[in-house]
Amino acid sequence: MTDLNGKIVLGENQYGKAENRVVRIYRDSPRHEIHDINVSTSVRGDFTAAHLVGDQTAVLPTDTQKQTAYAYAKEKGLLSIEDYGITLGKHFVDDTAPIQGARIEIDEYAWERAVVDGVEHDHTWIRKGQEVRTASITVEGKGEDQKVWIVGGIKEFVVLKSTGSEFADFLVDKYTVLTPTHDRVMATSLVAQWRFTRTDINWESVYSGIKEQLVAQFATVQSLALQQTLFEMGKAVLEKYPFIAEVKLSAPNKHHFLYDLSPFGIENNNEVFHADDRPYGLIQATIARDDAPDAGPAWNT
Repeated sequence: MTDLNGKIVLGENQYGKAENRVVRIYRDSPRHEIHDINVSTSVRGDFTAAHLVGDQTAVLPTDTQKQTAYAYAKEKGLLSIEDYGITLGKHFVDDTAPIQGARIEIDEYAWERAVVDGVEHDHTWIRKGQEVRTASITVEGKGEDQKVWIVGGIKEFVVLKSTGSEFADFLVDKYTVLTPTHDRVMATSLVAQWRFTRTDINWESVYSGIKEQLVAQFATVQSLALQQTLFEMGKAVLEKYPFIAEVKLSAPNKHHFLYDLSPFGIENNNEVFHADDRPYGLIQATIARDDAPDAGPAWNT
């Protein structure tokens, strides 16, 4: 074992304001609109002096980043989280000299209109807990050299199908006790992210379309493994949208075990299950085009 005695230097660093809860309500007409987000900002640049000697002269306060996130929801608008994130990130890089890069990460929480006497209400909503929409925007460089990377996504998207899933013919060793099955419940809390190659996108339409593709493949693929299902989901998204370079998927297997009712003389034909939240299998995959442009810092948190 060798002791190290090299010079101690500052490595990669960034700073920002995490989890600003911003709610923007549009009141331009009697029928109001609501957009509810959680936005985290971080900036990158040469902040060596701040770390080494506590010199803050190049540091834009994290409180200023917070105030900007709220002000921009009014001044620049908050109709699509991708557009909002691009505008916010470009502001930090373009308008603050020491900042060379910015990353904006956004979660959006959906609301649906309350229905009163069969009619959607103009200014009352009920929180939809079906999924959380996400976006990550990275801006680097100034002027003509500036580049923008955008990653859309969805998380906490819980899906389940009661049949159409198998798991058999797997590798067996002396510790294997799992029995093969050709008919099981398959459920997961899906996390999916997709990297765009352009910024001139109808963000709302594309998000809805991607979600439709993910659900359709999950539902219709006769799954021999969750890995197979994830590949088909990513493939379907890439086939539909040529401006998406790659899709990253993470799927914890939310196990449903057939419950033993035999002690009570009851036959259980795949009808009663025990839902077990842990431990769980975690299946992850990236499905990409072989000619996809370099991801740059798009995935760097």
